[in-house]
Amino acid sequence: MDKPSTGHDPGTAIDTDTDVAIIGGGLAGLTLAIQLRRQDPGLRVLVVERNAHPVREAAFKVGESTVEIGAHYFAHVLGLRDHLDSDHVRKFGFRFFFSEGRMDVDRCTELGVSRLLPTPSWQIDRGRFENFLGGRARALGVDFRDGAVVRDVALGEGDDAHALTFEHGGDTATLSARWVVDASGRAGVLKRKLGLARDNHHDANAAWWRVEGLVDPNDWSDDPQWLARCTPPDRWRSTNHMCGPGYWFWLIPLASGHHSLGIVCDGKAHPLETMNTHDKAMAWLREHQPRVAASLEGHALSDFRFMRHFSHGCTQVFGHRWALVGEAGLFLDPFYSPGSDFIAIANTYVCNLVARDRAGGNWSAYADVYQQLYFSFYETTMTLFQDQYALFGDAQVMPVKIIWDYTFYWALLAPTFFSGRIADVAMFGRLRTQFERGSVLNAAMQALLREWGERNAGRPLAIDSRLLDQYHIDWFHELNRALADQLGDDAFAARITGNVERMGWLAAEIRARARSEHAGIGDHGLDLLLEGEPPPPSLSAAWYADVAA
Repeated sequence: MDKPSTGHDPGTAIDTDTDVAIIGGGLAGLTLAIQLRRQDPGLRVLVVERNAHPVREAAFKVGESTVEIGAHYFAHVLGLRDHLDSDHVRKFGFRFFFSEGRMDVDRCTELGVSRLLPTPSWQIDRGRFENFLGGRARALGVDFRDGAVVRDVALGEGDDAHALTFEHGGDTATLSARWVVDASGRAGVLKRKLGLARDNHHDANAAWWRVEGLVDPNDWSDDPQWLARCTPPDRWRSTNHMCGPGYWFWLIPLASGHHSLGIVCDGKAHPLETMNTHDKAMAWLREHQPRVAASLEGHALSDFRFMRHFSHGCTQVFGHRWALVGEAGLFLDPFYSPGSDFIAIANTYVCNLVARDRAGGNWSAYADVYQQLYFSFYETTMTLFQDQYALFGDAQVMPVKIIWDYTFYWALLAPTFFSGRIADVAMFGRLRTQFERGSVLNAAMQALLREWGERNAGRPLAIDSRLLDQYHIDWFHELNRALADQLGDDAFAARITGNVERMGWLAAEIRARARSEHAGIGDHGLDLLLEGEPPPPSLSAAWYADVAA
């Protein structure tokens, strides 16, 4: 194989077989390969993937629900909008039913939108999508070796190349690479080799399966008023969350004609041993979500899997011309579907580092900064899930928490990615105070919400049927729409500042509502954060009246 110069300064140029070797050709690895080649068509990219392609549709991997950052990454950064629209399901937002032990789901509290919000996302059949990504990568000139097994990675020191040894087609090859990226998922090839695993103490487990056919929530009721709440009546397109104390259950439709189902639970409240076979999982479902269990009768099973302690951390994700992306590095919790978001962010950082290296620039200092940012996003997002599962069945507090969590996401991280500024170190420096204030506000709010839920313990859940419609919260709708705005630096900085101010107003209002329910509820630092003039209302009195019904 010819070994041309990789484009570095003459003093540091080295001959290699490839510029970037990616271990793992799943969602993280293939999207990274595509992004690298779109950024620099002259870049030599190798992907080594254990699974032979094409893979099965429907019964392959979970992680089917996308949210705004990941959806924008797939559709616009990678240019895949047409494929998403034609071959996957346009998502009807998140939807939450507080339906523990209930057959009459149409009489429970429902949180969601009655109409589509402006910024799109999709339900993705992972097998179908990864087959498409493999073809797209090859069309862009990526050397994609599927059905290959990595046997060793020898990381070079200084300016030495890395060496990747793998088996493919009965042969063993060793290739040299300027960069090595581990996208091998939970196999964690580099993480294990370098001893980078870190326990994040989020004790949650999951069991999931796929069935043939559509599971349509509209079949759960013949009440015309309930059916007419959504326009069009497409609840089945949502990521439907059936919520109860210490757990949630997902329903996600797949365009291949299957439905994805899963139980995610606090390990202490709902031990994995009660759901680690399909029979046990169905028995669990009949107890906790009997209406859903009944609707699954007659649907053929496609697969079943479970995982203990699915959430994990990592001590380092960017090193000396190596990186970890996707689940090979960090994984949070699937409740708000952040997995593809963090793939998008990590891949974008890798692309920036490789480009700086190719240009002969100082990439290593940026690697340190990007890692600090990435870990800060991870740690802040983890507060949304950690020690919060006890709240999930609270039909009063949990809807308020969900509004807060969305607001936090759309106010800071999402607009930064949408604007193309996720790797803009100068802008992060300029807005450091705003991001820090947003992070501190969020930490204080998560503590307040947790205490509010604890004080509610033992109270009967509301039984009246009502839709808490996020679509008609004007500022909430506008936060979602505004993600698409293309702004100059000054206007963007002003937007982020205004978003943090909105967070402050919402925090003050939620604190006041909590104190109206429970005198003396702790301030968790909010009194100091929110001192000053009373803010204008963020949520309508009618919305809160519905929550408190």
